[in-house]
Amino acid sequence: MMFNIITIPYRILTGILIVGLLASGCNKNLEIDSSHLVNEGNNWKSITDTRSALLGTYGLLRAAMADNNGHWLYGDLRRGDFQATSRLDLKAIVGNNLNAPYPVVESLRSWRRFYAVINSASLFIERAHEVMAKDKQYTERNYKVDIAQMHALRAFAYFYMSRIWGDVPLITSSKDGSFENVARTPKSVVLGYAESELLKAVDNLPYKYGDVNDPVFPGLYYSQATANWSGVLLTKISAYAILAHIAAWNERYIDASGYASFVLTNFDKAGAAYTATANVSKYDGLFYDKKASQIFGLAFAWTDREASVVGHIEDLALAAPLVTKPVPQIYVPDQTILSIFNEDKDERFSINATTGRAVTDYFTNFGSSNTVFSKIKCIRDASSDGSLGLFSSAIVFTRLEEITLLYAESMAVIGNTQEAIDALDRIRIARGLPLYQGANDGVVDAIFKERQRELMGEGWRWYDQIRYNRIKKTNPEFNKLISTNGIFWPISEDVLSRNSLLVQNEYWR
Repeated sequence: MMFNIITIPYRILTGILIVGLLASGCNKNLEIDSSHLVNEGNNWKSITDTRSALLGTYGLLRAAMADNNGHWLYGDLRRGDFQATSRLDLKAIVGNNLNAPYPVVESLRSWRRFYAVINSASLFIERAHEVMAKDKQYTERNYKVDIAQMHALRAFAYFYMSRIWGDVPLITSSKDGSFENVARTPKSVVLGYAESELLKAVDNLPYKYGDVNDPVFPGLYYSQATANWSGVLLTKISAYAILAHIAAWNERYIDASGYASFVLTNFDKAGAAYTATANVSKYDGLFYDKKASQIFGLAFAWTDREASVVGHIEDLALAAPLVTKPVPQIYVPDQTILSIFNEDKDERFSINATTGRAVTDYFTNFGSSNTVFSKIKCIRDASSDGSLGLFSSAIVFTRLEEITLLYAESMAVIGNTQEAIDALDRIRIARGLPLYQGANDGVVDAIFKERQRELMGEGWRWYDQIRYNRIKKTNPEFNKLISTNGIFWPISEDVLSRNSLLVQNEYWR
């Protein structure tokens, strides 16, 4: 068997995470009860067990998102800015041919690896209280913080799945096992449940773990200080950022603006900050290791002796001269780059008016026959030597720049145009661009254009196109995809065959 994820495990994780990562890395589908790979009879006796189970659930989520580079194939390839060089399976995804008979595409049609996350979180919620009676080190305060994280992780998994498949089975307890003969739940109910889970969790989530001044959980967390936990665990800020996205996906922009505003008002309490352009694309910049400014990320931290071959945008996009691969698997055509980065002095990419040469760290070899998307290039221990292709970039779901632009989007939709422009300008100025000077009725377009530039390669482009077209309603072809549920992925035949109550997404029948 060839594993798709080759990982040097966290020094702080135990076998549950290692097994979860490897199981998810295979082309075989991950069963929902994978969290039971460790004998449950031996668990839930000590604080060591709760820590292992907690971190193991995060590990399962990371594996689910990283498997076959799914986070980027779902979010960046489908009708996006990237094109595939030679792989037919990637070309099928770019062309929206999601029924194509390729192993990777078939794997992406299966939701089983996400139900492993949900099952693990549910099991923790059901069993962790047993430890309090057996190990006095496991305090009620510790328990409440842990349970809040499990509610939040379960909510995130449901939100993530619903963006991909729409209606999915809603399972809220581990005893449901393999979820056979459970019908799909309407996406509105699933998203409502995810939102309620997060709202249930936020009061008990710290801003910082391991910080003596944190108002929710002051002091060490599992005997470790903040440096060990920043960028590793869901915080109060993380939860509000996810809430903002759930509300925006539901087209409830007043709620989205409120949730996003909480993040933008309180991010400093979590140790987060806006990231300068140069630090976005540095070898040891925003995406390297684990950082509070990732807001919600899943790290492959080299400092914890981790790295992997796949599960990173680098595996898809990097090539010579950065790594030994001669040609990338995906790339952004030069003309597309020029059309997206079409303003002078953009620090991410622009053409010097005097020399006619590209000024950019986001792309390497622009203008050659092999332009490489190099915005994210975390190689091993932030090395510039690509002779060994082990990558250590985090999967960053959201960061301050992304939430600021979501807030701008929300303000524009609800009619607070000046507030939307102010939020947009915060990003434009930080990237070397002038203040927005366009008409008020062009603000939505400008915001999504800025998202296209700022968030390239971070798994957002497909979902942004959906939200944009829901707002604008000016693209008949895309709006037909929305109205016929063509925006969602088909369900794997393997999943359908195991559950007689499931039906295929109507667009793909």
